[in-house]
Amino acid sequence: MRDELERVAIPDEEGARARGWNVVHEAFTEREPVPRPSHWPRVAAVTLALAALGAAAFSSPGQAVLDEIREVVGVERAQPALFSLPADGRLLVASDAGLWVVQKDGSKRLLGEYREGSWSPFGRFVVAVRTNELVALDRDGKIRWTLARPGVRSPRWTGTETDTRIAYVDRTGLRVVAGDGTGDRLLVPGFRGLVAWKPGDEYVLAAATEREIRVLDIAGGRTLWRRARAGVPRSIAWSNDGRRLLVAGSRSVSVFEGRGVMPYELGPGAAPIRSAALAPGGRSLVFAQEAGGRTQLWLVPRIRPDASAARRLFGGAGSFDQVAWSPEGDWVVATWSEADQWLFVRAGGAGIRAVSNVSEQFRSRTFPRVEGWCCAR
Repeated sequence: MRDELERVAIPDEEGARARGWNVVHEAFTEREPVPRPSHWPRVAAVTLALAALGAAAFSSPGQAVLDEIREVVGVERAQPALFSLPADGRLLVASDAGLWVVQKDGSKRLLGEYREGSWSPFGRFVVAVRTNELVALDRDGKIRWTLARPGVRSPRWTGTETDTRIAYVDRTGLRVVAGDGTGDRLLVPGFRGLVAWKPGDEYVLAAATEREIRVLDIAGGRTLWRRARAGVPRSIAWSNDGRRLLVAGSRSVSVFEGRGVMPYELGPGAAPIRSAALAPGGRSLVFAQEAGGRTQLWLVPRIRPDASAARRLFGGAGSFDQVAWSPEGDWVVATWSEADQWLFVRAGGAGIRAVSNVSEQFRSRTFPRVEGWCCAR
């Protein structure tokens, strides 16, 4: 019977078969393709780890101590906000919104729409600049005096409790004015470099250009010493005791003492230097060095002629734009723009604190700059 049924002709059998095939074919061509499982994330992670190991092995200045590999960009367990500073003192910070003072408890005050600034010798006042104005103000943002000058930048303040001076650069050159805004005068016409006051009451000023370093006695009107150099300076600063002077370029770090004696030099031929800073006492040095898409934070615990060994504090992808010491010299802050983080690293190497969302906290599209960490008391 089954054979008989199979021989029975079904009306329009061939047409039905064709229509059914078309339905199946159209459904197949319109399907959502499901990707096959990929092992690329694992491969990428291994590749990045190998790259990090390779980058960490670039030529080191002295004996290096390599620690574990950190996150590719940023510290994963970073605090979401700057709740407090890890050491005493106050930060001066520049952002698109203006100049800020950050207290140890994390509270912030916006002083006003200034582009850059620096602390007075005892941290009671701030000297700040707008495009064509030099401004002295207190820590609450109250203006004490102003001075109109064209294209003013790089203000620096020094002196005693009762007598201070401010050095700054404008379109005419290097200028000096008293801390009360009087006696403004042109010191070095056409100057376009960086300046730093030697702490104390001697009124000695270091000035660095792409060709030379000069140390000037402002009160006596003479040059104490000068040294030839090559390359645009990135930073210049004295130790708190005035015994040592740091000058950092794009590929060099030099420390001077006395009449230009150099107990420490990194370069020429070093990997690019992002930033460098002397410890408050002048015995130690920290600097950020970039190579292979990563930046290493190095510490020279003790500067000694021909015997200065460096050890690695931290390493990460991208660039550490700035480094600065806490007032007591026990912590270093490194700014990390790619991660939008600040890293607070204990100089002894036994601790690290990371803070995220830095740009948002200072209302800035560009990454905020640390202008100074001042005054333990």
